[in-house]
Amino acid sequence: MTDPQVALLMLGAFIVVIALGFPIAFTLMAMAVGFGYYAYFEPARMWRVYYRAVEDGENFMTLVQTWLEGLMNNQIFSLLVSRAYAVMSSDVLVAVPLFLFMGYIVERSNIVGKLFTTINVAAARLPGSLAVAALITSTLFATSVGIVGAVITLMGLLAFPAMLRAGYNHSFAAGVICAGGTLGILIPPSVMLIVYGASAGVSVVQLYAAALLPGFLLAGMYIAYTVIRAWLQPHLAPKPRKEDIGEFTRGQILWMMVTSFLPLALLIFAVLGSILFGLATPSEAAAVGVFGGLVLAAMYRSLTWRSIRESVYLTVRTAAMVCWLFVGSWAFASVFSYLGGEQLIGEFVQGLDLHPIVFLILAQIIIFVLGWPLEWSEIVIIFVPIFLPLLEFFDIDPLFFGILVALNLQTSFLTPPMAMSAYYLKGIAPPSVKLTSIFRGCLPFVGIVLFAMVLVYLIPGLVYWLPEMAYNR
Repeated sequence: MTDPQVALLMLGAFIVVIALGFPIAFTLMAMAVGFGYYAYFEPARMWRVYYRAVEDGENFMTLVQTWLEGLMNNQIFSLLVSRAYAVMSSDVLVAVPLFLFMGYIVERSNIVGKLFTTINVAAARLPGSLAVAALITSTLFATSVGIVGAVITLMGLLAFPAMLRAGYNHSFAAGVICAGGTLGILIPPSVMLIVYGASAGVSVVQLYAAALLPGFLLAGMYIAYTVIRAWLQPHLAPKPRKEDIGEFTRGQILWMMVTSFLPLALLIFAVLGSILFGLATPSEAAAVGVFGGLVLAAMYRSLTWRSIRESVYLTVRTAAMVCWLFVGSWAFASVFSYLGGEQLIGEFVQGLDLHPIVFLILAQIIIFVLGWPLEWSEIVIIFVPIFLPLLEFFDIDPLFFGILVALNLQTSFLTPPMAMSAYYLKGIAPPSVKLTSIFRGCLPFVGIVLFAMVLVYLIPGLVYWLPEMAYNR
């Protein structure tokens, strides 16, 4: 077999192994070491000391020792160490654990529950008011957290039982919670955008600016769909009774908004504003966000030793997963490229003589299909880099491509068999709510995501307007 054929075998073996359920990060590292040992195998260099020892007539034990040292003297081990060091010392990736910690701290404060109650009261006259309140709260929560699992879990505990008690259709209510929760990987401060920026060499600040309008556009489309469907089919989302929400004057509602919405809005503005206005790097802004989250938790009397300990534990666990995924994927990509796999794929795609639009659509279809069995982290870290070298050939901006990918990956949380949003919600939902009902409720929102992608392609100003205004890009 030629080296490029070995590279394709390496990629195929990886897909088979992860389909069997092995951990992604360690599978990547194992594949990198196994195939990398073959790629970098150089007997003359590896056993140079051994050959010299044989010529010098060294004793048997010395020969065994030098032979074993030569066995481990393959450059793949140096590559693995250097990649691990590069990931752990990356200035961009420092923001990941800080944003995660901020999100987990905010999740454990009481502010989200108060915000949901306030918006529910303010939107009581709208069709599907509970669903609208859940979507608005999810959007604001996603803007301050950026963690899908955290948003869905908390909203599943706060809003989902309230909707079921109000007589909402199970599928409709589940779709609202799952779709709202997935906004966390699109709307800044998104961890996914940081990971993509590190992989593609694109400014995270510009990615954040570019993602704001598409993110809020998608949230607005979710809300519009919810209101229209609740208006056309009122049995799906019955109007709340006065005794369920109570009666409040405008002054009381205004005070509720001030005490619940304003603190979270200030935290969001402090984090995103400092990034977008160039006052701080994402890492520095994340540190500000951590401080702000701790202050909010203290204001709402939820800053306890237990909440801090749980937040630290969850942050370390998630950040370690992301870091080891990076180590494995970069080592895997280095070996894959060294064997000629990247060049082979590039030449094959270029030889098809595709129009840039066709390539863009084909790439998004592949990412959409990959979202069925895989999570966003594996797609962004492993498969998206395969497309990145081809963007220059097709004259596609990596910033624009990244926003399309971020929109597309919303579907990876909503489409079975993985559909992690559905599984997050099923884990805390009553037994009467079936997983198939949750899947059914997610499907209309998948269609909305695809429509939003078409709009972004047809109106690229949605992506470029804010970066051009702020950074003259």
